[in-house]
Amino acid sequence: MYTFTLNNGLKIPAIGFGTYKAGLDSIIKALEEGYRYFDTASYYGNEGDISLALIRTGIKREEVFIASKIWKSDMGYENTLKAFSQTLENLGSEYADVIMIHWPRPNLNDEEWKALDLETWRAMEYLYSQGKIKALGLSNFLPYHAENIFSRCEVMPSVAQFEFHPGHTQAFALEYYRRKGIQVQAWSPMGRGRVLDDVLIRELSGKYHVTPAQVCIRFCIQEGVMPLPKASSPERMRENLACMDFVIDDEDMSRIENMPPLGWSGEHPDRERVKI
Repeated sequence: MYTFTLNNGLKIPAIGFGTYKAGLDSIIKALEEGYRYFDTASYYGNEGDISLALIRTGIKREEVFIASKIWKSDMGYENTLKAFSQTLENLGSEYADVIMIHWPRPNLNDEEWKALDLETWRAMEYLYSQGKIKALGLSNFLPYHAENIFSRCEVMPSVAQFEFHPGHTQAFALEYYRRKGIQVQAWSPMGRGRVLDDVLIRELSGKYHVTPAQVCIRFCIQEGVMPLPKASSPERMRENLACMDFVIDDEDMSRIENMPPLGWSGEHPDRERVKI
């Protein structure tokens, strides 16, 4: 299995499975197809489905990496401890592999978000010190949000997750986290499917004899980014994992990197959601 190594030495699979809006059946299929990293969140409401899927498939907990997130309404020191306890109960586990702060702001009008982030992080550091969490992370944090954490943290984040795909690479944030030695993860690595019909992506699909989705996933990996694709059919799940047998050449990587804006979800940590 291909892996990325986090800044604390933890090795994680190079491709994960995104579970937003995924139900029990999809999670079971993903386990059966070989996925061993599952990205969930308390907000998704399916942490318990991952636990049940492990029971149904007979796969041991220690063979799977599970990442979850602290939701906006659960931020703060005591709230985070309580929310994490509920996450472990949902997962039927004594630990979580990765826990992230889901969004940097509990709401757009909260002027005390920096202090709240630090309180949340302090609780996560405590749980990390107790061996309850193997790695800490940030989700949807732009560089200036993250600087607030870096200025006061005792444990550095190991993971930074944000929207990343051809047509929306957030190059400044990507380079920022690279310099910090933090593993970037891509949610929506195919731009919620909007990227798959792009003329360049389809051209490269033909050139490399792979699917458009595989072009997007391979692009992430060659950028050093861990993709978290979603899929509902076993065939798509298998395709998304089978991206290690070809290499996009440097010229084509540059062409993808310089695509015009495409596929943005409309989500931004400092703005109201844009309906696209």
